Order: sequence, then C-alpha cells, then structure tokens
Amino acid sequence: MSDRDLTPSGPDDAVTRIAPYVRGPEHSGFSAEEIDTSRPHPARMYDYYLGGWDNYEVDRVAAERVIEVHPQVRLSARANRAFMRRAVRALAADGIRQIIDIGTGIPTSPATHEVARETAPDTRVVYVDNDPIVATHAGARLTNTEGTAFVLGDVRDPEAVLDHPAVRELIDFDRPVALLLVAVLHFVRDDEDPAGIVATLAEALPAGSALVLSHATGEPYEAYAPGRTDERARDGVVSVYQSSTASLNLREKADIEPLFGPFTLREPGVVRVPLWRPDGAVPGAEELNNTIFYGGVGRKD
Repeated sequence: MSDRDLTPSGPDDAVTRIAPYVRGPEHSGFSAEEIDTSRPHPARMYDYYLGGWDNYEVDRVAAERVIEVHPQVRLSARANRAFMRRAVRALAADGIRQIIDIGTGIPTSPATHEVARETAPDTRVVYVDNDPIVATHAGARLTNTEGTAFVLGDVRDPEAVLDHPAVRELIDFDRPVALLLVAVLHFVRDDEDPAGIVATLAEALPAGSALVLSHATGEPYEAYAPGRTDERARDGVVSVYQSSTASLNLREKADIEPLFGPFTLREPGVVRVPLWRPDGAVPGAEELNNTIFYGGVGRKD
C-alpha cells in the first residue's frame, strides 16, 4: 500500500491530503511499512459488526470472539450509528454547517456528510482516523465529494488534528463547529487524559459549537429490573480488545458526563443511545441493558 497525496486547487476539493501520521508537529505520520494488518483494529472490527466488508481476517476473528461472549454487540453498533445520525440531523437543523468527525472509522453509508446534507447541502465535513487502511477507504469514497476531507490523525494528539492543513483549509474556526467523538474515547486510557483531549479540542471552537459523544460502558441500565452486569461478557470483550491496536476502557455514566467539559448537555443528557431523541419505538429495558453505549450532545455557550 502506498501513501497518496491528493493536492486540490481550492478548499472545496474532495480530499486535501491523505498523508501518513506522526505524533507531534511534523504531521508526517505512519510509513507504509508501519501499516499493521497482523493485529485487529477497532475501526475494522466495528465495520464488521455493522456488516461491512472493509476488514481483514484478523479483524473478523477478533470480532467473532466479541460476538461469542456478547452477541448483542451488533445491536449496540447499529444503535450507536443511529444515534450519530439523529444527533447530526439535530445539529444541522440548528444551523451548524461544519463538522469534524474524529475516529470516524470505515465510511458507512449514510456517512456523516450525507446525513448532514439531507438538511444542509452546504455542510463541510473533515473525517479523522488513525488507521491508514481507513484512510485508503475514506479517500477512495470521498474523491469528487466537494466540501469533505480526510485527515490521518489521532484523537490523542488533538493539537496535530487541529493544525492539519486540511482542517485549517476546510473549517472556519470563527463559525460554530460540530465535533463528533462517536465511540472513540473508550479507546483512550485514563493516563492519556480523555477529558484533557476534549478540553483542547473545545478551546479551538467558538461559542455555538457542539459536541456529539458516545462511549461504551459496562454498567447495567438503571431501569433494568435484574440490575446486573454480565461480568463474563464484559471481561471477555475487554480481553479481546487488549490484543487489538487499542484497548477498550469501559466507563460509567458518572465518568462519562464530565468528559463534556465546557459543553453544556442538551436534553435528555447522557443516556443509552436509543433514548437520545428517538425517532421510532423505544426499546425495552432488557435491550437497553444490552446496548452498551451512552450518548449525549453538548453545546458550547
């Protein structure tokens, strides 16, 4: 696999640059030799949960191990994706026309820009992920899509994401921006300071910006009468991700809410993702207990 440099003539060109990522100010990134298909990657496993084909045998094996101990993981992935769509539509309806989607994973239709443009066709979207294989798929699918870009970057290095030329070219930081951190911060360890990452990103965004965040949990749904966590399933899932390129760090609602930092939570707050402004039937308590994602949307005042 080779690195690709797609240099546009203006800010509305499809992909400003797909370049390998290196932590720090150089912004030069992974080399082709560092692309690792020997270990499962969460983005490619997530693609498999959603029924996608952009994954490798190592990803499928790991994902099937997760499904074996927690068969509802596909339900959770679909519910999380539906939450993202509802949140993006809500923010587009509120007038936000710029999105930075960090940890986007393998592009799945409808992608973020497609959802936003149902309401606002002029919405600009920058996608960010740290897997060069994701970059390859994203680059291919975004080519000739005006007002979009892909950046090979890591949420754990927020300054580099914000300073990337593609971000600076496409995003106007004097106007409100929607920041998407959907199913990504649970791959950030406590010692990597997830709250600090959000704070750094938030500092660059003006008032009126928004944060869409979802996060995996191991705690039971509060309205589920049996009130228990399947510890075997939880520990089995965590164990699988320990062999992947990023460990899974489950957090409780009380630990997730502070991650919003300067963003004021909008109703209904941080809830199991099917409960965030549902547009259809609400699942029962058992299904909500098996849906392991919390989600919420906050606004920067």
